[in-house]
Amino acid sequence: MPDRPSDPTTPTWPLTDGLALRDALLAAYAEPTRGYHDERHLAEVLDRLAELASSGATFDRTSVVLAAWFHDAVYDGERDAEERSAAWAEEALPGLVDAATVAEVARLVRLTESHRPEEGDANGCALSDADLGVLAAPEARYDEYVAAVRTEYAHLPDEVFAAGRADVLRELTSKPRLFHTAFALAHWEEPARRNVERELSVLAA
Repeated sequence: MPDRPSDPTTPTWPLTDGLALRDALLAAYAEPTRGYHDERHLAEVLDRLAELASSGATFDRTSVVLAAWFHDAVYDGERDAEERSAAWAEEALPGLVDAATVAEVARLVRLTESHRPEEGDANGCALSDADLGVLAAPEARYDEYVAAVRTEYAHLPDEVFAAGRADVLRELTSKPRLFHTAFALAHWEEPARRNVERELSVLAA
């Protein structure tokens, strides 16, 4: 069984070894500059992957869970954070998993930049849905998420942040659908679009 840290709230590492890597990743998610993209976000993504699996979604658990651990391993507000996170996976995972898994983890991490998996990409659909699942959160949690994201861009004036944030949300909602797995499409699509439209109306005010 994968080793579990003593703190039961700590996300579960999917491998039986590589504990130093796990700790380095946890340290990265715990960086004080992070507002939303922190250990709580990682735990929520992993929880949503488990929810998707229990609802019948099929995907390679090891590759997707490892990709979840790495997908925001580097997060500093720069546009190439996903690429640097994928590069970290490519550097750190050989010797812990086979080469095909390393390549798949890196591919999935890079996919989280666009959240546009192909329909037949079961792994990509699962990770993308789990990562975007916060959009469908209850209103209070969604507002908390929005406020946490704002802290990560505290250096930007309100009007600059609002314009950039609105662009991101419009790009997401321009997709024919936000979610790709059957469960997420049925349960998360409508509340997510409702939350996003509400936020856009606030940003435009």
